[in-house]
Amino acid sequence: MGSKIEVIQGDITKVKADAIVNAANTSLLGGGGVDGAIHRAGGKGILEDCYKIRERQGGCKTGEAVITTGGNLPAKYVIHTVGPVWSKSNDQKARHLLANAYSNSLKVAVENGVETIAFPNISTGIYHFPKSEAAVIAVATVKYFLNANQQVKKVIFVCFDDENYRLYQSLLTNDQ
Repeated sequence: MGSKIEVIQGDITKVKADAIVNAANTSLLGGGGVDGAIHRAGGKGILEDCYKIRERQGGCKTGEAVITTGGNLPAKYVIHTVGPVWSKSNDQKARHLLANAYSNSLKVAVENGVETIAFPNISTGIYHFPKSEAAVIAVATVKYFLNANQQVKKVIFVCFDDENYRLYQSLLTNDQ
């Protein structure tokens, strides 16, 4: 199964995959970090789809996931998921919601025929989730999902910074 998961360092907006995952906020209207980068690179088609989702269901709750066009991106789709804001007082709940963000993104991928999906490091930026804990949750959740589902052929963790890249590389190398 190791070959089904890979880690790269780079810009998720340049990754060729059926879908890339956006670490969105509940409004779905773009923001900073990876969310802003995806909206800027993908163009207005993504935002238009996000408006339609908001009209239908009022946004996206933490731990949930929705799908839009990939717009101008190399990916056909963007799966928007909302990771939790971490604090010591909500650590257990945040862990559960972060795992949900990954598993619900994968469920949406399967429902839409996605075979290759790229994830950013959800909640580790402005949402302050500890990077090492987030990496363990992400890798464990993805492996669990892949063991139960054969449709997704490849998951790519796209790390923007050196620290996350080393964490994911270590977790995936030690496991093979």
